[in-house]
Amino acid sequence: MDGFPLADRPRRNRRSAAIRALVRETRLHPSDFVWPAFVVEGEGERQPVEAMPGCERYSPDVLVEEARATFELGIPAIALFPAIADDLKDAEASESKRADGLLQRAVRRLKLALPDLCVITDVAMDPYSSDGHDGVLRDGEILNDETLPILGAMAVAQAEAGADIVAPSDMMDGRVGYIRDALDAAGHDHVGILSYAAKYASALYGPFRSALDSAPRGGDKKTYQMDPANGREALREVDLDVREGADMVMVKPALAYLDVIADIKANVDLPVAAYHVSGEYAMIKAAGERGWLDADAAMQECLLSIKRAGADVILTYAARDVARTL
Repeated sequence: MDGFPLADRPRRNRRSAAIRALVRETRLHPSDFVWPAFVVEGEGERQPVEAMPGCERYSPDVLVEEARATFELGIPAIALFPAIADDLKDAEASESKRADGLLQRAVRRLKLALPDLCVITDVAMDPYSSDGHDGVLRDGEILNDETLPILGAMAVAQAEAGADIVAPSDMMDGRVGYIRDALDAAGHDHVGILSYAAKYASALYGPFRSALDSAPRGGDKKTYQMDPANGREALREVDLDVREGADMVMVKPALAYLDVIADIKANVDLPVAAYHVSGEYAMIKAAGERGWLDADAAMQECLLSIKRAGADVILTYAARDVARTL
């Protein structure tokens, strides 16, 4: 150790909790989070999601109270996903555009009760589609341009209900620009667009699809969602959405794509969001239930890694649990 510079001893900055807190580079805060919530028809309904321990589907009245508790934790936003009854689903996702549809009614109740809560709504056909796809399916092919008017009408219906931000998660080409034009033409130029700009065809969406019964009835989503092998392509997708008018861009999933988050953060001036998806959440919860790891510590470590990679906003089902510990 002769001649070892005393200044080159990084352990000195780790030797107590107080010092570690003083020099910590990345910090989580409740305001970093968006809480994704599932909404279902009825009154007084709480339906546990078996594949996602700790998550439930809520009827609109219960959702308001859960959202109030979430907002009081310092979490500023909620993202809504509707569980639509099978008899209301069709090939054109007609239910998504009705002013009195489930999602629109939930938004109105939330904004009436909690006007300062930021409400984000999902723009995609799959929860409403009898085919379970994010686009119009014909002869085994997802039709891009035929899908855009449906998405535009859906976004306008959500904006008229009071949504603050619409979030197209479909990965159709040109949909951000189409939705921006539709919103502006309807007098909703104040409504933002959070684009799922780099959404991968991931195996980690299974619990979410189970919660909404929204899995494809046939085939898969690989012709429109991104290939998990590709990173540079994400920058092209993001650039297209930025030029079409996106206000924020998102990477989904998060943990397997930290490199993509970092690349986008380095190349884009807009806020960057990341979705800590249902499979990422469920794996940690399941391992915790079996005593294989400390689920709370592991969850916080994973969310820290997402923020450290560059995410400004994190959508996570663990938002409330983690916010209580911060």
